[in-house]
Amino acid sequence: MKLILRKNYIDELTALMNIPDIKVITGIRRSGKSKLMDAIVDIIKKVDPSGNIIHINFNITEFEDLLEYHKLESYVENKYSIGVNNYVLIDEIQMCDHFEKAINSLHAKEKYDIYVTGSNAFLLSSDLATLFVGRTYEMHILPFSFTEYVTYFPTDNINAGLTNYITEGGMAGSYLYKDISQKYRYINTEVLNALVVRDIVQRYKVRNEPILSALIDFMMDNIGNAVSIRSITDSLAAGKNIADHKTIGQYITYLCKVYAFYRVRRYDIKGKKYLNSEDKYYLSDHSFKYARLGTKNMDYGHVLENIVAIELIRRGYEIYVGVVGDKEVDFVAMKQGNRVYIQVSYDISEPKTFEREVAPLIKIADAYPKMIIARTYQPEYQYEGIRIIDAAEWLMGDNSKK
Repeated sequence: MKLILRKNYIDELTALMNIPDIKVITGIRRSGKSKLMDAIVDIIKKVDPSGNIIHINFNITEFEDLLEYHKLESYVENKYSIGVNNYVLIDEIQMCDHFEKAINSLHAKEKYDIYVTGSNAFLLSSDLATLFVGRTYEMHILPFSFTEYVTYFPTDNINAGLTNYITEGGMAGSYLYKDISQKYRYINTEVLNALVVRDIVQRYKVRNEPILSALIDFMMDNIGNAVSIRSITDSLAAGKNIADHKTIGQYITYLCKVYAFYRVRRYDIKGKKYLNSEDKYYLSDHSFKYARLGTKNMDYGHVLENIVAIELIRRGYEIYVGVVGDKEVDFVAMKQGNRVYIQVSYDISEPKTFEREVAPLIKIADAYPKMIIARTYQPEYQYEGIRIIDAAEWLMGDNSKK
């Protein structure tokens, strides 16, 4: 498989080398956690040639004797080298029984730089402080961005590249397959089914798998739509999938915990307060929708909105749905005290569509930047102080325009 350097993640991890935190790499299945670990090994060899690297991958039978925490710790201790930096990198750490005891013990000895990856079900963000008594640094990785996609598939026409990315998504493992139906079969089987069965059903002992499956279908079919627990429950009931609100709420929480979906709350821009009535949910990778539900309804508008939502998360923003009077702004993106208001539309060539997208932004009275991201196929321009920027250009944009 062709490999590309995921520079942002590598730069972040390189800056953390020899800082005494347990580096925990999280992310949805098949998002590249193990490949990132391999890249870290290569970086260590370059920047610290004398360093001692202890790399364990529990996917390889060579290490199956270490699937008990005392044996794991003893193996690492026996590999320790005096007088150099010692790096411990462990893939699929959850396969070792009581892995946290070994990691906590090694960390307490203050002589190892520790990196681990594992299943979403066992390395949830909410559980890290409980699992590891020492300090942890979580690096959350996502499927390939559009920039990474066109690095993998070089093109002289980024708009054509975006058209392909919208269809294929960011699950790099699927890129090996030439036929789109084979790509979707891989995503559905190797990612989605594993995510549901192993990471959700087994971890949370889900009793009603048909309801969980129907819920996933509903949420994928409604990415970018404001929904409440009650409205979802009622919609499922109309399709003969009966469950109470509490069960649906729990299942949605599980889906978000394993990074299948990201919840985006609504924010009253004028009143400067969060609203609890309805939320939106976005997929960690938009290809999941096509792989599971098919391509009969491509829904390009909501899929582009999903791509922008995940890209904003990737760039470190907290995102909310903005409410201004009776109108809605797709995203209020906040980072380090700054914010930007964003509308996303697949096509704004029709005057009525353009006016509809601009109207909520014009109603916002403050001076924070505003933009519309759309497939304009032309250079950026401004309207009433609002940036109008082509989606492909924004997704490829430099830091000054992020």
